[in-house]
Amino acid sequence: MATRTVVVERVIRASPERVWEALTDLEGTERVLSGVERIEVLTEGGFGVGTRWRETRRMLGKAATEELYVTASEPPERFVVEADSQGTHYVSEFALVTAGPEATTVRMTFSAVPPGGFMGLLAKLLGGLGVKAVSRAIAKDLDDVATTVENRSS
Repeated sequence: MATRTVVVERVIRASPERVWEALTDLEGTERVLSGVERIEVLTEGGFGVGTRWRETRRMLGKAATEELYVTASEPPERFVVEADSQGTHYVSEFALVTAGPEATTVRMTFSAVPPGGFMGLLAKLLGGLGVKAVSRAIAKDLDDVATTVENRSS
């Protein structure tokens, strides 16, 4: 089954360090991302490879809880978060690039490898709707991060 990939970019008027802090502050996620209803951090220590949490968010009108884990962390430039749900493997890569003084381009690349069988067929049939919904959700998350860091005093 083919991998589905969505890429969303957003320029945020803040340094990469401030954007990184907003993106990786798991305890603050519920305050920053309007689509997230609840975060339960499962590991101790700061954000890095091996960090795990459960995230409940509303998608297509339904609440869904997934366990996510960090597989790469290169502050303040890049991190990768992965999850497995109902046979599908998800990979979210966040890349932060300086876009000028006090500006950062955030590129979020989301990939999903769907399962085979009936669920894979269903995912393929609903793929176009799913891609649009995921694109909108990612754009909203990045807008929420921008609002948070751009309105926070330095």
